[in-house]
Amino acid sequence: MSAHIIDGKAFAANVRAQVSTHIVAIKAQSGKIPGLAVVLVGEDPASQVYVGAKGKQTVEVGMNSYEHKLPADTSEADLLAIVAKLNNDPNVHGILVQLPLPKHLNSDLVINSIDPAKDVDGFHISNVGLLSTGQKAMVPCTPLGSLMMLRDYHGSLSGMNAVVVGRSNIVGKPMAQLLLGDSCTVTIAHSRSRDLAQICKSADILVAAVGRPEMITGDYIKPGATVIDVGINRIERDGKNKLVGDVHYESAAAIAGAITPVPGGVGPMTIACLLANTLTAFCRANGFDEPVGLTA
Repeated sequence: MSAHIIDGKAFAANVRAQVSTHIVAIKAQSGKIPGLAVVLVGEDPASQVYVGAKGKQTVEVGMNSYEHKLPADTSEADLLAIVAKLNNDPNVHGILVQLPLPKHLNSDLVINSIDPAKDVDGFHISNVGLLSTGQKAMVPCTPLGSLMMLRDYHGSLSGMNAVVVGRSNIVGKPMAQLLLGDSCTVTIAHSRSRDLAQICKSADILVAAVGRPEMITGDYIKPGATVIDVGINRIERDGKNKLVGDVHYESAAAIAGAITPVPGGVGPMTIACLLANTLTAFCRANGFDEPVGLTA
C-alpha cells in the first residue's frame, strides 16, 4: 500500500486564496479591511522568521499587518499596555502575541489579557471553554488546519475512531475537542500511555502531536488509517540537519491510507488558518456572514 499524500502546502495556498477573495468582496462592499497585529518580544530566531512569514502572507491576502517588535527586557506592564491598546483599536481584528515569551513574563496572564474576540490563536481561557462546550469560539490554528484537511479528504468524519497522541493546550486538547465536534469517537493518548502502539492501531484517524521525533512507526498504524503528523523536529542525520515529524514517515506511509508529510503537511496550514481566523473575527465584529469552510 502506498499512502495518499495530503499536500498541506497546496491546501494552505487554497485557504489563502479563499481568504483573499472574501477580503476583496468585503472591501468592495464596506471599504473596510481586516487587520492582524502580531507582537514579538525578544529576538528568538525561529520566532523572528515565523513573524516575518505571517506579516508577508497577511499583506498578500489583502489584510493590514501591524507588527510590534519589543526588546527582550520589556516589562510585563508595558506589554500588557500594548495589548490593551490593540484591544481598543477598531482597525485591529486579530491579535497574536508570539510565544514563547521571555521567562520574566507570565504567558498565561498576557494571553488572557487579549480580547477573546480578537484572540486569533484561540489560546484565551474563554475560547478554550467555549470550544470545550461546543460553542462558537476562536479555534487554535494548527488543530483547525488539521480538521480542514481531514474534512476535505474524508467528507464526513462521523463515527470514525480518532486517536490524538499528545495532550498540549495548543494542539492535543483542542484537536480532540474538534474531532468530538465532528462526531468522532476520540481517545487522547500520550507518551506515558500504556500499550500506546495498540491504542494507535485502533485509529481510523491518528493525529501525532507528542513532540518526539519519529516516535510513531508503521507498527502503530492501522492499515488504511489517515495519519496527521503535527510534529516538527530538527534532528541531525548523516551529518546534516533535517526536519522530521513525530511519525516515521517511510514506515507509516507504507501502511496508512493517507498521510501528511513533514515538512509540507500541517505546518503551512498554521499561518493560513491564522489569516482565516482573522477574517472570521472581522466578520463577527462587523456583522458579515462568516466564511464557509474556513471555520470549525
